[in-house]
Amino acid sequence: MPYIDGFLIAVPKKNVDTYRKISRKAGKIWREFGALDYREAVADDVEMGKVTSFPRAVKMKPDETVIFAYILYKSRKDRDRINKKVMEDPRMAKMMGPDKMPFDGKRMIFGGFKTIVDV
Repeated sequence: MPYIDGFLIAVPKKNVDTYRKISRKAGKIWREFGALDYREAVADDVEMGKVTSFPRAVKMKPDETVIFAYILYKSRKDRDRINKKVMEDPRMAKMMGPDKMPFDGKRMIFGGFKTIVDV
């Protein structure tokens, strides 16, 4: 079954275009090394919940929006291999680092997931 890395971040609305440019470059690198799919989406119909919600999860501020993203791999083994290559790629090094990211990485939520349904 496919394996998925999922991400949730808060991005200042003024930085969404910058984030999109970085994301496009990163996505091409992931795909180049074998990821099956790379998707990033900006919140469109996401409300602040009373107890839980996407905005609450990332401690979204009034001037921010939520980005939901995922990367699809053939397997966990492929994911580990691909991520190692991506993290060693000099193109990624140019884009990464706290001073280069257009969002607060401390509020990023991420993890790997085993597929349980594939229709």
